[in-house]
Amino acid sequence: MEQKSRFRLWHIPMLILLILGTLWIALSERQPAEIPFQHNEGVIFGTIYHSTYQSKEDIGNEILAALNQVDASLSMFNPSSTISKINSGESDQIDSLLLHVFQLSQTISRETDGAFDVTVAPLVNAWGFGFKSGGFPDSTMVDSLRDLVGWEKLSLEGNRLVKANPHMIIDFSAIAKGFGVDWVARLFQKKGIRNFMIEIGGEVITSGTNPKNELWHIGINSPEVDSIQGGSKLQEILAMSDCAMATSGNYRNYYLHDGKRIAHTIDPKTGYPVQHSILSSTVLAPSCAMADGYATSFMVLGLEKAKKVLSFHPELQAYFIYSDEDGENKIWFTPSLKEYFTE
Repeated sequence: MEQKSRFRLWHIPMLILLILGTLWIALSERQPAEIPFQHNEGVIFGTIYHSTYQSKEDIGNEILAALNQVDASLSMFNPSSTISKINSGESDQIDSLLLHVFQLSQTISRETDGAFDVTVAPLVNAWGFGFKSGGFPDSTMVDSLRDLVGWEKLSLEGNRLVKANPHMIIDFSAIAKGFGVDWVARLFQKKGIRNFMIEIGGEVITSGTNPKNELWHIGINSPEVDSIQGGSKLQEILAMSDCAMATSGNYRNYYLHDGKRIAHTIDPKTGYPVQHSILSSTVLAPSCAMADGYATSFMVLGLEKAKKVLSFHPELQAYFIYSDEDGENKIWFTPSLKEYFTE
């Protein structure tokens, strides 16, 4: 009897430790839910940004400051930005942000056989879609402007960005929004914020869980207009976390010329608007800048060539809405993307 009593007394401290440990774990798991979610939005890069993040403090001013850093480096519309000074010939010096985006842009250009090209701006402007107004160029003008286009005509020499032709224009618009999203995500991570979503003009990164402690639900717009509410319908809703997504599309930014639709995506090699069947290209990638760049590239490449590029890049997932031979909208997506679909 005495031996059994000693055995039970020996177990009491262990039971107390077990109970305290269980309580500590439970309180630790509850703590993040007690931290509120903050919401900030504003205007940057000519579009609207939204951010939702779990933090005791509102860091909206720091978010805007981070976005202004990107604007000061990459914006074509900011005359004092680093890229504007390079384009005007005032300087050839790059900063650390521009260096990162330039190197990533060159990689995507190489991997897509030049479908992504940050020097295509003169052609985009000539067709009436860029930062300068244009009209409907003839073949002579297109051929002339093609001399100013070519990603391989750019190089780095130390901190200098060298153009083969001083009249070349470098435009990071097809990747800058994605990089802006990455830059804010970097800010969140540096501050130890685990649960967040940052979106700029449709380009988005998610991390952790949303205010309902669920995966973030991000929609892919349909090219069709909602006949009841107006605006875009959602083609698909993805449940995602720790992932970046970007979309490029031709179904909104176009005009008609002699009854023919002229879309804003310009093929850098031909100098003419693409006539492929893809209406929108959505890409999921490790970074939003990468997703942004490849989404644009796939619009240029078309469905079959885009599939070929994807076969060499398992880190990428894609969702394409395209028009078939009968003019009906169809979808194609990488098989692994199906696990993100919501019911």
